[in-house]
Amino acid sequence: MAIPEAVREPARHVERAIADPPRRSPARRRRRGLGIDEGLMGVALLAGPANVIMQLARPGVGYGVMESRVESGRVDLHPIKRARTTFTYLAVATTGTDAQKDAFRRAVNRAHAQVYSTPDSPVSYNAFDPDLQLWVGACLYKGGVDIYRMFIGELDGEDADRHYREGMALATTLQVPPEMWPADRAAFDRYWQESLAKVHIDDAVREYLYPIAANRVRGLTLPRRLQRASDNLALLITTGFLPQRFRDEMRLPWDATRQRRFDRLIAALALVNRRLPRFVRRFPFNVLLLDLDRRIRTGRPLV
Repeated sequence: MAIPEAVREPARHVERAIADPPRRSPARRRRRGLGIDEGLMGVALLAGPANVIMQLARPGVGYGVMESRVESGRVDLHPIKRARTTFTYLAVATTGTDAQKDAFRRAVNRAHAQVYSTPDSPVSYNAFDPDLQLWVGACLYKGGVDIYRMFIGELDGEDADRHYREGMALATTLQVPPEMWPADRAAFDRYWQESLAKVHIDDAVREYLYPIAANRVRGLTLPRRLQRASDNLALLITTGFLPQRFRDEMRLPWDATRQRRFDRLIAALALVNRRLPRFVRRFPFNVLLLDLDRRIRTGRPLV
C-alpha cells in the first residue's frame, strides 16, 4: 500500500530513528537532565494499545499471548488486570528498587513458565526466549522514546545516551542478558530495522488485536453511535502511535487528514500535560509502585 507523501514528510516521531538528531523547534524547548523515568506519565497510557500491537507483531510473541494458558493475565479476558501488570512492570523496570525488581521478576517467571508452544501451535515459541523478550523490551523502549519526544521534548548528547542506557532495564529486568541489548542508539536502530523483517500479523492475530486497537472492553457494548465514536477515536490514537509498517500489518487506514487530527490531539494533550503537577502527571505509575509494595507485604499476587 502506497503511503501518501503528505504523511511521509516530514518524518513523524513514530517513524524517526532512535539516533535521529534532535529537531530544533522554537515551539518546545528541550529539557536537560531528565531520565527515562520522566516518560512515566499517565498520558503515555494512550500509546499502550499501539505498543501491544508492535510486540505481538512478532509471531512468537503474538501466538504466545494469544494461546497463553495463564488466563488471569490475558489481555482479551482481563484487560484491566493485564494493564496493571504491564504498567507496573514499566514502573519497576525504570524506577524500582532491586527488591521490587527481584520480586516482580519471580512473579513474572512463574507465569511465563506456562507459556510455550504445543505441537498444534502454528509457530514455535517460549516465553523465556531471550530473543522474543529483547523484542518486547525494544518495543517498550521505542514507544517510550516516541512518547518522550511528543510530550516532553528532544534529547541530545549525554541526555540521549543516558536515556538509552537506562532503557536497557526494560529488557534486562527479565531474562535478557545485558550483552544482548544493542550497544548504542545507532546499534538499536540497526537491530530495529533488521527485526522488522520478522514482523508478520496473520488473520488470527489481527482479529485478536483489533478490539485492543479499538480499546473495546470484553462484555461491554455501547449504543451503536457511541460505540462508533469510541472506536473511531481509539483507532485514531492507536494508529497514530504505530509506525507505518505495523499499520499495514494491521490493515489500519491512515492518511494526511488522520495525521493532522492526531497531531492536533497530541499538541493539545501535551499542553495540558506540561501544566499538571508532577504527582498528577505521573499517575498511575507512582501509585502502582505503592500497590506493588503492599502486595509484597500482604502476599497477594503481583501479576
